[in-house]
Amino acid sequence: MPLAVYVLGLSIFAQGTSELMLAGLLPELARDLGVSVPDAGLLISAFAIGMLVGAPVLAVVTLRWPRRTVLLAFLGLFALSHVAGALTSSYGVLFATRVVGAFVYAGFWAVAAGTAIGLVPAGARARAMSVLAGGLTVATVLGLSAGTVIGQHLGWRAAFWAVAALSALAGIGVFATIPGGRPDSGSLPRVSDELRALGRPALWLAYGTTALTTGALLSSFSYLSPLLSDVTGVDPAWVPAVLGLYGVGSLLGITLGGRIADARPYPLLYAGVTGLILTSAALAASAPVALLAIPLIFLLGAFGFGTNPALNARPFALARNAPTLAAAMNVAAFNVGITAGPWAGGLAIDAGLGYASVAWIGAAIGVAALAAVALGASLHRRSELVRVRPETSEIRSAV
Repeated sequence: MPLAVYVLGLSIFAQGTSELMLAGLLPELARDLGVSVPDAGLLISAFAIGMLVGAPVLAVVTLRWPRRTVLLAFLGLFALSHVAGALTSSYGVLFATRVVGAFVYAGFWAVAAGTAIGLVPAGARARAMSVLAGGLTVATVLGLSAGTVIGQHLGWRAAFWAVAALSALAGIGVFATIPGGRPDSGSLPRVSDELRALGRPALWLAYGTTALTTGALLSSFSYLSPLLSDVTGVDPAWVPAVLGLYGVGSLLGITLGGRIADARPYPLLYAGVTGLILTSAALAASAPVALLAIPLIFLLGAFGFGTNPALNARPFALARNAPTLAAAMNVAAFNVGITAGPWAGGLAIDAGLGYASVAWIGAAIGVAALAAVALGASLHRRSELVRVRPETSEIRSAV
């Protein structure tokens, strides 16, 4: 795997830490800003909204720009948005900085994914994408826990300053490893060609699968910190350790998924989504019992992130002529789930159903995701039959 792919994964780690760390900072944010925990949870959705819009827009706008220049610009703007967030005392301003930061983070994801795919052969695409997504997984192991510890001891603003510094360091790595200059004019992508390649229904079903699977996970994940404190009874000082265990499960899941996804994407999706449904339901039922809930949080990360390589690689297989927009739209699909999951969970909490209810919602969304996987697998089998039958006819006619 080229070094540049790992550097891009490191950059995703720096930015992904910001995406994830709020799950461990919600109580502190709510108290400091004078809002409810569900309102503070909407800052996670604000980030997702920025990514939802930013991925396709910035992918199109920068389609013919030098890759290194684009990546560095996005990292710089991301760091500045976190400096602004750390300096504000207004919930509204913080919400806006989350949207802006996520907007350029989405652009970075889309361009980085297309860059990574272009650096490896077709048979290694899922592995390359697992390295990028692995940066986000490491953020759940280290960034989420470290951000929570920093927030608890130095205040949530210190966590924002740390993310800005990490993003600046990632920019140095991008500058050192990603080739500069503009590609040859003959290899420059055309927006019309990429848009034309996005017309396949199976591709949009893949995006729907991504959104539903992500929503199933994020419904539970976004409120793990208050669930652990208020329902499970875990001491707040131990919450970062439990969230770190979730991250270890995520890292294990995405590592195994990256080894399987290129060859067997649908069996991986079936296993991962089914595991996510069962784990979410079990967590909802056993949330008050720490000895049961804590291992289930580990499994939640493992099953939730285990599907990630297949979810990331499938759009590239279905839209070979649109690598940049395929990545951008998949980033948007992920963030539909990231937006909808916390939103649905917040509705349940506001309705007085308690923090454990968010895991039931995750299980229900997971059932819809499993149906989408089954439909996608059926369409894939039909397309394979159509592809094989003409070849079989040619062989028979030759005989």
